[in-house]
Amino acid sequence: MMLRFCALAFAISALMTQAAQAQARPPLRLPDPRADFVRQCAPHMLGRWAHPEEVCGCLHDHAVAIIEDHDLRDALLRGISETGVPTIETGWVPLAKQSEIGPTFTKIAKPTLQCMFDPVK
Repeated sequence: MMLRFCALAFAISALMTQAAQAQARPPLRLPDPRADFVRQCAPHMLGRWAHPEEVCGCLHDHAVAIIEDHDLRDALLRGISETGVPTIETGWVPLAKQSEIGPTFTKIAKPTLQCMFDPVK
């Protein structure tokens, strides 16, 4: 009987220790793609715009909302984060989709102007 009681006490103790350790660990955080984009983009906007983070966040949000094709959207976001303006290098897009670069810029032109000159909306 005493052996069972000790085994039960040990098991409960082990479970409580494991639960306490799980609560003590910080939750696993996945990287936020938008925050990473803004972090890369903002330095290119310094000196050009009063609120570079707002402009970069606005550009990101519009690109994600408007550009449906994954490859073109990724290329556009890469161009903005590396230069501060909408840019797409042809090498960043599969050959079959390179003819869509021009229409992609047409789609993002008006939102880009809005982001740069009135990013609050």
